[in-house]
Amino acid sequence: MKQFTYTIQEAVGIHARPAGLLVKEVKKYKSTITVAKDDKSCNALKLMALMGMGIKCGDTVTVTVEGEDEDVAAPAMEQFFKEHL
Repeated sequence: MKQFTYTIQEAVGIHARPAGLLVKEVKKYKSTITVAKDDKSCNALKLMALMGMGIKCGDTVTVTVEGEDEDVAAPAMEQFFKEHL
């Protein structure tokens, strides 16, 4: 299991467009990728669940990557967050 935390920089947080980009990126990997904020978490493949978490600019999320390709997926996801969120 790999984990990292990230503070959202996107002005509107994780709304429709960024959430859609995130789901598209997550689909590239076999690992299960989970996004958590406070006491809520969801599978990063679930678009509506991601948007329903209400993640705003300045919120800190914890991303967990667990599975057979986690060594590749975790750094790639961290880079994705830095570039798009």
